[in-house]
Amino acid sequence: MKLTAPSRSFFNLLLQCTHQKSLPNGIQLHAQILKTGFSSCIYISNSLVNFYAKCQHLPQATLVFNDIEYKDVVSWNCLINGYSQQGGLKSSIFVMNLFKRMMGENTLPNAHTFAGIFTACSNLSDPFGGQQAHALAIKMASCSDVFIGSSMLNMYCKSGLVHDARKMFDRMPERNSVSWATMISGYAIQRLAESALGVFKSIYGEEEGVNEFVFTSVLSAFALPEFIHVGKQVHCLALKMGLLSFASTGNAVVTMYAKCGSLDCALRTFELSSEKNSITWSAMITGYAHCGDSENSLKLFSSMHFSGMSPSEFTLVGVLNACSDSTAVEEGMQIHGYSVKLGFESQIYIMTALVDMYAKCGFIGDARKGFDYLQEPDIVLWTSMIGGYVQNGENEVAMSLYCQMQTEGILPNELTMVSVLRACASLAALEQGKQIHTHTIKFGFGLEVPIGSALSTMYAKCGSLEDGSLVFRRIPDRDVVSWNSIISGLSHNGHGIEALELFEEMLIEGTKPDHVTFVNILSACSHMGLVEQGWSYFRTMSDEFGIVPRVDHYACMVDILSRAGKLNEAKEFIESASIDHGMCLWRILISACRNYHNYELGAYAGEKLMELGSQESSAYVLLSSIYNALGRREDVERVRRMMNLRGVSKEPGCSWIELQSHVHVFVVGDQMHPQIKQIRAEVGRLSKLMKDEGYQPASDSILAGFEG
Repeated sequence: MKLTAPSRSFFNLLLQCTHQKSLPNGIQLHAQILKTGFSSCIYISNSLVNFYAKCQHLPQATLVFNDIEYKDVVSWNCLINGYSQQGGLKSSIFVMNLFKRMMGENTLPNAHTFAGIFTACSNLSDPFGGQQAHALAIKMASCSDVFIGSSMLNMYCKSGLVHDARKMFDRMPERNSVSWATMISGYAIQRLAESALGVFKSIYGEEEGVNEFVFTSVLSAFALPEFIHVGKQVHCLALKMGLLSFASTGNAVVTMYAKCGSLDCALRTFELSSEKNSITWSAMITGYAHCGDSENSLKLFSSMHFSGMSPSEFTLVGVLNACSDSTAVEEGMQIHGYSVKLGFESQIYIMTALVDMYAKCGFIGDARKGFDYLQEPDIVLWTSMIGGYVQNGENEVAMSLYCQMQTEGILPNELTMVSVLRACASLAALEQGKQIHTHTIKFGFGLEVPIGSALSTMYAKCGSLEDGSLVFRRIPDRDVVSWNSIISGLSHNGHGIEALELFEEMLIEGTKPDHVTFVNILSACSHMGLVEQGWSYFRTMSDEFGIVPRVDHYACMVDILSRAGKLNEAKEFIESASIDHGMCLWRILISACRNYHNYELGAYAGEKLMELGSQESSAYVLLSSIYNALGRREDVERVRRMMNLRGVSKEPGCSWIELQSHVHVFVVGDQMHPQIKQIRAEVGRLSKLMKDEGYQPASDSILAGFEG
């Protein structure tokens, strides 16, 4: 059917609306087309499908498509490419089903069809579906088309099959800048920087030459601290070729320096950029957040706002990450409100960042509201929620959510497994931990960091040191986190000597310890009563490794001295401490004074805690009991009044036990356990047996009189 003069007029107007993405005008034009009866024209119908697809009005595009009686390849292509460009899991699955339907109706695909199919496969990370489409493209002799070849290349790279991508790249009869950029990006995603550099060097032999897209791709490959020297060379080359005038290249340079931790170079490039867009600002804001400089990240976002630049969803993700790292919940709430105002709240990236921010700031209820609101089968969202529960000590809920995730058929990633293993470690749930270990094997995760470290920690914290050590020895490239996990496990399970021996082995292997390592080592010295060795490690930490002692290290030293009965030395050490330690060190000393019956020094430490306004009931209990032992009843009453005045209440005791892969939690005074009547009856029976056998419970005389 040829276009008549009236239908050509409608056709041209539709093209204009599509180009301008003017949805209201297009809808009015659609109404006129229906009224005049031109909707039966295939050119008009295809243009309508294309118009609605380009305006992201895909349900309406689908309705128009379904009304076309005799569909041609263009009809299918308009809808396939519309959904594939939208991205996301549901849209990409729809594209694959649409393609099957197209083949079932005997409509042969062309280059544009394959482009949409390979894009959908890239979004799904589905190499199998992509390989089937590749086979069909070979059968139809379409692979020689550079457009299709670049789309297939992108599919293989995004599916992680970079070696298959390289084979195809080498066999391509024709390459363009997109092909080169895609291959370099594929290597960059897999962190194969040297391979990416090899492809970049080869491009100079091609007529096409390099452009801003190739430079953007190669710079992303060197966004690692160890490759910053190569990144600087590429930066110089881009400057020499005049490509920094392109915003995309400048943004890539800023991102590269920021991810390498070179914030000064990133900021200099950012400030010299003449054409800053939202991506430029996002790169610098995210760079600050990535390097832990949350304060400057938030300040820069404020500057961006006052400059009149509208943020993208990726800018807001960077700012929310900065709020998460600095637990700046008030600022995070403001960003939440701003994102709602901009219409970004339903974006998966924004909601995931919000869930993460609220969870890290301790607002786990708000995090769960965001999680439930979205209802998306997105693994990053589920992982953020599970990790948030673990971070906030709600390990049972984290385990329950992981089970729900399994029921819904969502496959975990490495970070999901790490969070669940941490939950098992915190609960000392060994049997459940073993089950999660089998899940890591089932889902194809190896013992590389961070899975190996998390497994080693879980076994160690559950008291299964043999299994923990076995996992540790099988970790292929052990980093300091791996060493810390097993040293900590040995230290906390009474194997201090083995912990110290492993520390020496760590140094021999060339792994540099961090502040966590020395907390574990000093803890081992404390449990073993090794005062002189503890002093030696405390001094070595700063003298040999340049690690400035933190509160945790001072606490370990106070514990070492206190356990050894050197209470006055511990007091002098606390008072000479050069850091702000709050109440932590005095709390350790007062407990030791009670154990060694040094009540005068205990009263001194307790009064220090009162001066600092302690909100922990244990401090008041200990000080009151010490005064009671000294016979100072007036001081006992004074401490009790102070406790009531400050609104301090005793936290109920809590314990748990794992039986038949189920964790039972008990809280003092709790009546919620489903078997509470049977439990109480059994406790009563055992208590009677104990009394009949003449058992007398031990009591701490100095605590007498305070419990009531």
